Amino acid sequence: MTTVIDGRELQPPEPMERTLEALDKLAEGDDVLLLLYCQPHPLFNILRNSGYAWSEEVQTDGTREIRIRKAPG
Repeated sequence: MTTVIDGRELQPPEPMERTLEALDKLAEGDDVLLLLYCQPHPLFNILRNSGYAWSEEVQTDGTREIRIRKAPG
């Protein structure tokens, strides 16, 4: 199951807070899709240090789709 967090119109740090809350509840095989207009470098550092993997795709409207899941292994 994918949990979608649309952070495009939210003020910092709300997108990161919502994402971290969703990751705490993440079941094996599920992921979180975070929608933003910027790269969340502080979040990437937290994800890297907490054992998560992510991929990022930029849409034509500038939306960054960041898909986060538990790193394998």
